[in-house]
Amino acid sequence: MNGLLYLIVVLIWGTTWIAIALQQGEVPIFVSIFWRFALAGGILFLVNYWRKDRARLTWRDHGFCLLQGMCAFSLNFFCFYLAASHITTGIESVIFSMAILFNALNQAFFYRIKPVKRFWPAAILGIIGITVLFADQWGSDQVSTALWEGIGLSLLGTYGFSLGNMLSMRHQRHGLDILSTNSWAMCYGAAIAGLLAGLLGYRFTLPVEPLYLGALFYLAIFGSVIGFGAYYLLVGRIGAGQAAYTTLLFPLVALTISTYFEGYQWHLHAVVGLGIILLGNLMMFFPVDKFRKSRLRFSASSTDDD
Repeated sequence: MNGLLYLIVVLIWGTTWIAIALQQGEVPIFVSIFWRFALAGGILFLVNYWRKDRARLTWRDHGFCLLQGMCAFSLNFFCFYLAASHITTGIESVIFSMAILFNALNQAFFYRIKPVKRFWPAAILGIIGITVLFADQWGSDQVSTALWEGIGLSLLGTYGFSLGNMLSMRHQRHGLDILSTNSWAMCYGAAIAGLLAGLLGYRFTLPVEPLYLGALFYLAIFGSVIGFGAYYLLVGRIGAGQAAYTTLLFPLVALTISTYFEGYQWHLHAVVGLGIILLGNLMMFFPVDKFRKSRLRFSASSTDDD
């Protein structure tokens, strides 16, 4: 069961990035975000009703759900959607995988949870990895425009997602049901996107193209409802640390898809840069001292066998 949940999260979150690219075009970003999370939040409310979940939230809880919706289901996705017009979605997913580093910083700031010692070398590897990943574009005329905007927007969106995680931690510490808070947060995120779209004078009509509508329903149902549901269920079964290993694999899925559909080209610096970033992320999950202890135990057992 755990293996199936793990596979679901990796495949879904690895494929949602190309769905974001398919929504690029005539529909304003805030309108796309509104329909995505209005649909996802409505479905979650129906799921909660079917579960006979009548969890009551205080006004303070609703305030934090509103903040979560703004950070994790609205403004951060505006950054991701906009970044997709500057860099490939596969690269976006690689930058997004560094959310674990932002989580460590935010936990230290909001919850006084001191980052582990391996955080700093992992962060340095992440910075080096991004530098190597875009090695062929440093110094070009485009580096000051599209590339910087794409990287900056992706990092900003990832940080917003991390803030949403901190708010989710707050909900769990207060014993609130994850599905209930997520349903409210998604609806609040949709409301924020809808309000901004209205203020900007956008229309809420959707194109009839099957490609766009298919991407919308995939992002709402699979990416938002099933993906988050499977992830949080996996967290409950094996713990947040092991469940977070999904961030090491879904960028590979996204980059593979980006290669075929967006023409992403694999150069040596891209492979090396990606490897360095993933190594930094892996370092956050697997302590070096545990690796040394396991190696010492293996060496000792080998000596005994001799």
